[in-house]
Amino acid sequence: MKNLIIPILLSISLIANAQIIKPKETVQRKATDRTNNAIDRNIDKGLDKVEEGIGNIFKKKEKPVKEEKPKTAETNNPATEPESSGWSTNEGDNTPKNTSKGTKDEPTKVKFSANSKFDFVAGEKVIGFDDFSETAVGDFPLAWNTNSAAEIITFNDSPEKWLFMSQDGFFQPDFVKDMPENFTLEYDIFTRFRSNNLLNYNFFIYASQNPKSEFTEKYISNGFYFNWGGGTEFAGFQVYENGEVVNKNESLVIKSLACKGESNEEPSKVHFSIWRQKSRLRIYVNEVKVLDIPKAFDPNLKYNAFKLGSNYMNFSEQENKDEYMVSNVRYAVGAPDTRSKLITEGRFSTTGILFDVNSDRIKASSEGTLKEIAQVLKENPTVKVKIIGHTDADGADAANQTLSEKRALSVKNTLSADFGIAAERMTTEGKGESQPVDKNDTPQGKANNRRVEFLKL
Repeated sequence: MKNLIIPILLSISLIANAQIIKPKETVQRKATDRTNNAIDRNIDKGLDKVEEGIGNIFKKKEKPVKEEKPKTAETNNPATEPESSGWSTNEGDNTPKNTSKGTKDEPTKVKFSANSKFDFVAGEKVIGFDDFSETAVGDFPLAWNTNSAAEIITFNDSPEKWLFMSQDGFFQPDFVKDMPENFTLEYDIFTRFRSNNLLNYNFFIYASQNPKSEFTEKYISNGFYFNWGGGTEFAGFQVYENGEVVNKNESLVIKSLACKGESNEEPSKVHFSIWRQKSRLRIYVNEVKVLDIPKAFDPNLKYNAFKLGSNYMNFSEQENKDEYMVSNVRYAVGAPDTRSKLITEGRFSTTGILFDVNSDRIKASSEGTLKEIAQVLKENPTVKVKIIGHTDADGADAANQTLSEKRALSVKNTLSADFGIAAERMTTEGKGESQPVDKNDTPQGKANNRRVEFLKL
């Protein structure tokens, strides 16, 4: 059997490698094809399975037995089979917990550290936000563009919505455009690898003379391209200038991207954080910095387009699809000058401390912001602050008031327990929805109203 499989695998390798073109020909290349190293690793992996007697790599996998499935609007029945809506927050474990038997797991409190190397600080002014709360299950969000197919789904009883991208193609939030010199872009990604193919996922940040006409193109002349193999930890990137590759790494290993299980059938859910500061680009997956490129952007170009995509997803079978989903897309401008505003101006407001929906549980991606605030308080030991929580206007006034109070207290407790700030230096208050700074009729307006304010006493 092994002797029969080897020629097939070698043929795949030749075909796949034929799609990787020399740098001088990159304008014609398919930038979305998997890098050579990742292809080789997957081929080796397939051959290893054959040698172990697992079977022909082209044989259909047996459908994993799961108890919970996401729902679509068309049937109100499961279409695919993720395990649950509850996510583990332990470092290195980002797969769903099974809550399918009617009991909902209490999420573990995130443990922050003053010594953490996670330095991402989300931009303060939200200029684009989509959690798909305003899009019906089964529909495609109006604020996005695509040349493919996708629909909004939910997991179990969770209110969180996801854009399920079920076909090859590109998906673009219209509100991520005209990128300033300093911005942050964050989103959650859910993947589960179902098929035996060369599946990969990708995203692009690029400069285009006509973003609409170039939206469907699989190559870019000026910009940044990142991809990773379906179900694997293998990733790579290229930086393009005038059609030439000027920087690349095709051998990245990002363990949190990998699906788990014998056949990668257990899903992966990660948080991407992208941070541009002039020419510098930093990318974080969960709380790990995976790239820090000092010259990723040409200062003479206007970067104005972002898109997500996939390759070879169409090779999976209709009843057992690969799964690729995005949610909680947050696009914001700038990073705050915490020291100046809190110490010299006496007031500092941040949207960078994020919470789970209708909860006072702080998200792990807030660590960089919390660490900066804690550092300012440590450097000014006589300063006392009032921490004030604010919400958007969704829901009942009384519920929002209580939620804002709990969130302010959660920030105080975290700064005290995890960052060593004396509790007696901090008081808390909640304002609920009573003091909006933006409109409450748009997703980005609501995101700006959900904030934590620090007032110097």
